[in-house]
Amino acid sequence: QVFLVEKAGRRSLFLAGLMGMLISAVAMTVGLVLLSQFAWMSYVSMVAIFLFVIFFEVGPGPIPWFIVAELFSQGPRPAAIAVAGFCNWACNFIVGMCFQYIADLCGPYVFAIFAALLLLFFLFAYFKVPETKGKSFEEIAAVFRRKKLSAKAMTELQDLRASEEA
Repeated sequence: QVFLVEKAGRRSLFLAGLMGMLISAVAMTVGLVLLSQFAWMSYVSMVAIFLFVIFFEVGPGPIPWFIVAELFSQGPRPAAIAVAGFCNWACNFIVGMCFQYIADLCGPYVFAIFAALLLLFFLFAYFKVPETKGKSFEEIAAVFRRKKLSAKAMTELQDLRASEEA
């Protein structure tokens, strides 16, 4: 796993894992919806479940631990990892405790909720999460500063244009 992460990069594996999980969740939904019409859809659902787990283990399972450790300097790193771990396990607990109730409520469309959330996670990661492979903490922090400064510059530019038009 570590070799794969170093070779392919954290962000690309994370995005590939999220997209694979999204496609698998859609396949599980289709398999469950069409199960009463086609008996072979149970195989589609089983393959989708295996693929979901594989894509999780390639991307969203381990990669956030790498990224959190690399996004923070030595001082706040332990607190950041503790917060990330708490959020991870709290969400796992909530999903585990609520899944049966959600499945009873949504029926065969239960994995559509996961697909929608995975799409949101993919978009967030695509637009907000930087590649950290081979970069020092200072280089990663500079990426965030540039994004913040460019957003501030755009706001100032819009304010300047608005004042010129008035």
